[in-house]
This record gives sequence, structure tokens and C-alpha cells, in this order.
Amino acid sequence: MTDWSERHRREGNVISFIPTMGFLHEGHLSLMKEGLLQGDKLIISIFVNPTQFGPGEDFDAYPCDLERDFQLAEDIGVDVVFTPNKADFYPQGFDTFIDQEQLPNHLCGLSRSGHFQGVMTIVTKLFHVVNPDIAVFGEKDFQQLAIIRRMVKDLNFNIRIIGHPIVRESDGLAMSSRNSKLTPAQRITGLCLINSLKKAQSSLKNNKTNAAAIIQDTVEFIGSHPDTEIDYIKICDPDTLDDVDSIDRPVVMAMAVKVGTTRLIDNMIL
Repeated sequence: MTDWSERHRREGNVISFIPTMGFLHEGHLSLMKEGLLQGDKLIISIFVNPTQFGPGEDFDAYPCDLERDFQLAEDIGVDVVFTPNKADFYPQGFDTFIDQEQLPNHLCGLSRSGHFQGVMTIVTKLFHVVNPDIAVFGEKDFQQLAIIRRMVKDLNFNIRIIGHPIVRESDGLAMSSRNSKLTPAQRITGLCLINSLKKAQSSLKNNKTNAAAIIQDTVEFIGSHPDTEIDYIKICDPDTLDDVDSIDRPVVMAMAVKVGTTRLIDNMIL
């Protein structure tokens, strides 16, 4: 993989990269289209990274369809699909991880201990092996994008990080590989995330700027839907992810909600 990248870079090509865990959907494909626009050669990786899953999470049940993924990647114009196995990246005795002091202590990091340590570690390893010029990440995982940007800056990676807007299903549900686990009734319930974000934006336009009040309205709205369990609902600074009290500048409203046993995330800049 590294030799391929170096050979094409010597030929003057700009290399774009998109790390994925496979089971590709339109959200991934939109990242790939962006990668094709930004660079001359496009690499994606498919690797379900065990170190970002906590106890009781869905690592063993994470969906996989490599043959379909390869076909989708070929159809859209991907040059290389890089598929390392666990032994390649986590050999016996592996004992080194990447971590951050501040950004992981917010949002998903509060309930998924060690998750972002695993994300940063695998992304660092992928960056070293693939050696891209550009990497594209979706804004649906807003905290992940902020963390990767900080990591790249702090560790002096010569890689430009591009955030790509959330891609939604026709009904508004943010695209995710986990959506396939929702029953038809749960899928309807899952729309309460995007609908609550729209309600918050509407409240702000009506001069309701108290973050706590908007969050309380959102808690009540989501709680009125069946089979929901709120992990968090936050209104925070887009760069630091610190909570804000009053909305007097652009902020991010982010949430994680279990619908049945499926954990959904969504966000919107207010």
C-alpha cells in the first residue's frame, strides 16, 4: 500500500483517502465523490477496528458485505480498496495508543470510554501506511472530525482534513450502517432526532437563545416517542465542544439516542 502511494505521488498525483468500516452506503459514496473531486487518486480502507468498540458494543455483529463494497467502490471510481486484517494492525504484544486530553471528554466520549483512543490510533496507523495528501471525514460524526483535525494539527501530519456534510435518507434520517438494524416502526421513531434539531433551529429563529431551555424541550420531544433512550443532548462550541449557556454565535447541537438497541447520532449547526 505504501509503495503504491509513493509511486503515484512521484508521478505528481494528489492522493485522497477515506477510511471506512465497510458496509458502504450513500453517505460513504458521497465522501468518495468528494475525494475524487479533491485528488487525482482515491484510496478507501475497509477495516472494522476492534479498539474503538467498548464492552457490550456491536463489534461482533457489525454488518459486512465485502463483495458489495468492492463493486460500489469500483463503480464510483475508487483506485484502491485497502483491506488490512487485525493481525496486520494489532499484532501480538501491541501496546501503543494515541489519545487526547480534552476533546474526547465530551459528547460520545462520555459514554464510550476509550472509543476515540481507538479511533485516533487506527487513523494514525492508516495515515502512516496510506500516506495521503487529503482525507475526507463525514460531519455526522462531528466529534470524531474535530478530534481528527486536532490530532493532525498537534502531530504535524501533512494531510488536509476535509469535512463533508451529513448525507440523509429521503425521510431525513442521517445515513448510517446501523440504520439497517432498525425495524420499520423504529425507523419512524428515529426521525425524532432530525425533527428535534429542526425544532431547535426554529426556536432559535424565534429568539429562544437559552441552551438549557432548548435542550429541555428536546428531551421532552424525544421522550414522547416510543422505544427511545437518550444518551446525551448537547449544545456546544464547534471547536472546543464545551457546553454553551446562551446561543449568541454559531454552535453545534449534537445528540445520541438509542432507538431500541440501535444507537443513533445526529447534529446540526445552529
